[in-house]
Amino acid sequence: MQPTATVLVYSDDANTREQVRLAAGRRPAADSPAVEYLECATLPAVLTALEQGGVDVCVLDGEATPAGGMGVSKQIKDEIYDCPPVLLLIGRPTDAWLAEWSRAEAVVAHPVDPVALAGALAGLLRGRSSDAA
Repeated sequence: MQPTATVLVYSDDANTREQVRLAAGRRPAADSPAVEYLECATLPAVLTALEQGGVDVCVLDGEATPAGGMGVSKQIKDEIYDCPPVLLLIGRPTDAWLAEWSRAEAVVAHPVDPVALAGALAGLLRGRSSDAA
């Protein structure tokens, strides 16, 4: 297992980015790698970070503005070669079908539930590290 994973956290709201960092912590699960967070507040910053490589998982805020996380997820899945898995934060349970359309691998509802977020993130990190093996 890799020693450290990079988790990109996208939201225009600094409080949401902080909630994600605090909820998942430095190691979302005992059997997942330690994580470093790369925070992005804009779509251009997300695209630049992904083009540079080294991102293991993306956590995208579905309620972000002006570019919502669902649209960002769809765009990066269509445009980025070997796009990392996406965990999408959604504001309403009825948005789950949109999360599926966006091709996100995992969905967690706002407000952030630390147990649900850490579990979903750890699952994506485990999957990513087994793909690399």
